[in-house]
Amino acid sequence: MRVLGFMTGTSLDAVDMAVLETDGEAITAFGPAGERKLTEAARDIMLEATKQALAWPRGAPPPAIFAEAATAGAEEHFAAAEEFLAANDLKWSDIDLIGMHGQTVLHERPQEGRVGRTVQLGDAGLLARKSGVPVAHDFRTADVAAGGEGAPLAPIYHLARAKASGLKAPLAVLNIGGVANVTFWSANDSGRDEIAAFDTGPGNGMIDLMVQARGAGRFDDKGRYASVGRVNEGVLAGLLGHPYFKAPPPKSLDRFDFSLEPLEPLELEDAAATLVAFMAEGVRLGFEMMGESPTEVIVTGGGRHNPEIMKALAARLPMPVKTAEDHGWRGDSIEAEAFAYLAARTARGLPISFPKTTGVPKPMTGGRIVKP
Repeated sequence: MRVLGFMTGTSLDAVDMAVLETDGEAITAFGPAGERKLTEAARDIMLEATKQALAWPRGAPPPAIFAEAATAGAEEHFAAAEEFLAANDLKWSDIDLIGMHGQTVLHERPQEGRVGRTVQLGDAGLLARKSGVPVAHDFRTADVAAGGEGAPLAPIYHLARAKASGLKAPLAVLNIGGVANVTFWSANDSGRDEIAAFDTGPGNGMIDLMVQARGAGRFDDKGRYASVGRVNEGVLAGLLGHPYFKAPPPKSLDRFDFSLEPLEPLELEDAAATLVAFMAEGVRLGFEMMGESPTEVIVTGGGRHNPEIMKALAARLPMPVKTAEDHGWRGDSIEAEAFAYLAARTARGLPISFPKTTGVPKPMTGGRIVKP
């Protein structure tokens, strides 16, 4: 089937889109991919929804702005897709299924005596009615309800993408979005594929929040601040003392799980350099904890555009660090492709999360499909 996948990251930058032809197992063709920047109005609504989500008491009704944000999200997705399809000589009737992740405004990992909470906003019913195409959505809720982390969900797609490229295990795929997460692909003694995954620590999210808080832009474009800063080893050590780094995987994070307060005494450039080192050290510790020795690490997500991040990873990891493009992948579209793939798996009742990726007791299906 031909599936259109959507992803909007926590950077609140754009709606990413990609078309795959897949049955949820093999990928038979890669269709077009692209993005459309979020409008300022939609971005403002999502920022306010995120702010209210962080203050939302457990057991209380959802904040009213969630509904407003879900509608805005669906409208943004539809408008983005209208332009995207027209630009690529496609019509809605050419699309069999849509995979919409929605905008994450809250992600709380499960803790002892407390199940996790995860909220992705996007009115799938509205998108289905406007497009005339079934929409697969709500990919994380079932996993969280079963005691899983609800994240990361892309690992099964990372496996499929690597296989479509003719790559072999052992291999790691590192996605650096707002949070950084890694997928380890290995083969067991009988030759069967195995995947394990978890969030290694912050990705771009803390850097973005720090830069925004200081009125220096939305992000550290190409690492220009970090490139002239110096890592403060004392602050770095304090950040790495967070208990998350000693917790066994699978595990997941929200970009707000670490405080920016320790960085306040530092100049902007030094704070940026220290956060780059923090991200890279989190990845190194994750590899050390897993004891995995992949032949290479393929980096996807926005973080690969930051030369300082790529240098820091290369300096800390003992294997080659490559970008998605080094293997012909579309590094900015991997997440959108992933949710197209997961939508196809949802339609076929195939599992999308696994004990070693989210901590669920057994491989689990997920997602729900809304028809027009």
